[in-house]
Amino acid sequence: MARKVDPEKVAQKKAEIAEAAARLFASHGYENTSVTQVAKEVGTSPASIFYYFPDKASLFRAPFEDDVPRAEKLIAQHQDTADPLTSILEIVETLAADAAYPYAAGMLVESLRRMGHDPELIAVSENASTTQKIGLAGLVRKAIDAGQIDKTLDPEHTAGWLLCIVDACYLNAEPGHDPSSEVRRTVLGYLKGAAA
Repeated sequence: MARKVDPEKVAQKKAEIAEAAARLFASHGYENTSVTQVAKEVGTSPASIFYYFPDKASLFRAPFEDDVPRAEKLIAQHQDTADPLTSILEIVETLAADAAYPYAAGMLVESLRRMGHDPELIAVSENASTTQKIGLAGLVRKAIDAGQIDKTLDPEHTAGWLLCIVDACYLNAEPGHDPSSEVRRTVLGYLKGAAA
């Protein structure tokens, strides 16, 4: 009789492997990190890694693939808000908070290096970004209609700019420092414009 697979345990093990791999990729680079090193870090065999991930590229993509459902959930939580400005601020704070992750800057650099070699990584990144941008643009439109922010803002352009502010947190990441309060202040000033 075949053994039943526990999806929760599989997800937990995949997350553990992906976390260890992200630390190594961020510290040593994609090219200088082997699946054998990841296996050693996790305390398992390379064959076990390949049970969960078909190849090294999919192992690298794992944290970025998690961004898609997280983005969808985050935007959905604020879709029917009565206070769109607060929702915008909460979304950008949430997105920026991960910059405190000790390996955020290293993973960003490695993802930029990998983009030209991994079309699936590009697709995953674009999918998460598009979800965030569409959701923020809708909230910006609602905030304009509610008179909460500068009415001269273009919702799509503004949403893109807000994501640029979040991206800057990762480019200048300080491990252990959560930039959420600075992001909130910057975004609020931008949205309020001359009326601030």
